[in-house]
Amino acid sequence: MKNGVGQKAQDIYKKKIFKRIVKIIFLLLLIVISIIYLFLYIVFQGGRFTVTLDKNLSNRKSIFLSEDGKFKGKTRELYANTVDNMDNISIKWLPDNLDTEATGAHNGENYIAYTFYVINAGKETVNYWYEIDVDDTIKNVDEAIRIMVIRNGEEVVYAKKSAIDGSAEEGTKKFVSKTIAVLEQRKKLKANAKDRFTVVVWIEGDDPECTNALLGGEIKMHMDITEEHIK
Repeated sequence: MKNGVGQKAQDIYKKKIFKRIVKIIFLLLLIVISIIYLFLYIVFQGGRFTVTLDKNLSNRKSIFLSEDGKFKGKTRELYANTVDNMDNISIKWLPDNLDTEATGAHNGENYIAYTFYVINAGKETVNYWYEIDVDDTIKNVDEAIRIMVIRNGEEVVYAKKSAIDGSAEEGTKKFVSKTIAVLEQRKKLKANAKDRFTVVVWIEGDDPECTNALLGGEIKMHMDITEEHIK
């Protein structure tokens, strides 16, 4: 009788230990999944395209950003929502009024379009650099990506160099490097003056590298603006 009771108690104890182990394993898995999700959220958060001013402490903070071009709406960082899915298109299919139709985000079905202003709110004339960086790519989708930058009505299209001979793709200016797509200097922006920018991103269907191998690809980019004072 005693042996039967002892065995039953031992079985109950083992079940309790087993349940505790299962709970601990479940909690550990939940923590691991949460960490992975948080990491992916930080890396690919919201699919946004950001425009940010240089955070260097030596920056004298004359340059500001604005979606509507008004001084009271000035900020040091802007966020543009992108499109979740993008099919390849031709540059010929883009609207003619991309630079004037709206401010802020005005995406189309298969392209990203974002218009904003760089404002010199200081008392001195300044130079500044604008740079668009490629933070991450999946399935080499950057091979067929096009970035159009329209500054005060002047349009330049940037693309990765041809995989065939290393030359610039037709009608484009080559990316500076694998991670830097655009790097340009704007000289002599006068006090209280502003520049209007429209940045457009799409997948160029006429690019020789635009093949089925890019299906499911992703790209993440951001734009930095760095102030440079004139001596």
